[in-house]
Amino acid sequence: MKLSNRINLPDISITGFETPLNEVERGIQDSVHRFARDFMRPLGQELDKMTAEQVVAPGSPYYSLFSEAAKLGLSSDLLAELPPETAVRVESMIGEEMGWGDAGLAVSLGVSTFPNEMAKALGNQELIDLSAGKIGCWMITHPDKGTDAGAFDMQRDWVPGQLGNKGNLFAKVGEHEIVINGQCSAWVSNGAVAQVALAYMTADYGNGFYDANGLPYGISVIVPLDLPGVSKGKPLEKIGQRALPQGEVYFDNVRIPKRFAVALQDEYYGNVASTWSFAGTHMAQWFTGVARSAFELALAYCHERKQGGQLLINHQLTRYRIGDMMRRVELCRAVARRSLAYARLSPQGHPCATASSKVTVTEEAMRVVSDALQLFGGNGLTREYPMEKLFRDARAALIEDGENMMLTTRLGFLVQELYEDGWPQY
Repeated sequence: MKLSNRINLPDISITGFETPLNEVERGIQDSVHRFARDFMRPLGQELDKMTAEQVVAPGSPYYSLFSEAAKLGLSSDLLAELPPETAVRVESMIGEEMGWGDAGLAVSLGVSTFPNEMAKALGNQELIDLSAGKIGCWMITHPDKGTDAGAFDMQRDWVPGQLGNKGNLFAKVGEHEIVINGQCSAWVSNGAVAQVALAYMTADYGNGFYDANGLPYGISVIVPLDLPGVSKGKPLEKIGQRALPQGEVYFDNVRIPKRFAVALQDEYYGNVASTWSFAGTHMAQWFTGVARSAFELALAYCHERKQGGQLLINHQLTRYRIGDMMRRVELCRAVARRSLAYARLSPQGHPCATASSKVTVTEEAMRVVSDALQLFGGNGLTREYPMEKLFRDARAALIEDGENMMLTTRLGFLVQELYEDGWPQY
């Protein structure tokens, strides 16, 4: 027990009730916070007012995101040099600061590295070189597939007697070549601007698209998007995260070498699960930052706005609401970091475990943003204040990266499987 002879204010940092940071952690946090404050936030507000086509047009300020972010010198290689527990905290703080700066730009910047990160995980130098320095995307959702991409168990998680959903993007796998046809969903983040894709699709290895249980065969590949037969649709006009360019990519007999494959028939679903387990953790970090941003804006506003003859912050109910928001931000941070630590440090993660934190954090972030907007009153509904943008950005996250109710249903399915496997043990 630590004793004191007087009441002191607690130690607190920009990330709340944080245990002391070492010099490296503090330096990284400070540099990313400045980047988020001085570059990401103004850029996100500028892009939010533009049309989707203006955002992706040549010469758009959007593209400065990647060159400016590169100056920070942050990468998975840097994290790999840190002790594992330190790397988790640093990665979490980086994600939170990026989301605090701008949710859409945070998603765009994060997703842009996915093809290269996969190539590094494989240790495939050709694919590392092919994807290095390029805007990437993660292409797993299709117009008619969506959350069905996470249906792995045909006997318990699918309609009895029916074949699985093979989606809208297909590969014909030959001895030396892969031929791709179809399209991805318009909701692929960075789809409208990506130069390379980490793509997941149904595949025919010469014996059709389905195994004996009706589960579609699959393949994951890294695809350069400047090949003949690749084209793109118009970027989506959305209510939120307008700085994030999303749109379809079409494939018409696109041919790539088989050596560009990341996972073939027998490895496919394991690769899907591994990628989702790893990548989905970012959503929780980013939207912890969104929740924190809304809380901070509301806290400042309550010290400026008067109602009933005194500042809002001096009203008891306002203090309760501010305290409740602070508590929820801390909840987001704790859940996000625990999920990140589990995904990075445990021997075996799972996409539903990662999705659990995504659901919790985005739901809590939406609550914080909504309550913050309420404290702004009518001003919160105007574009003169940043609250309405945060509200739109946060609302998108309840569907983005998996619709929250569907993800929670899948979590219940996982819990059922764990119970049948003997968990919990008494």
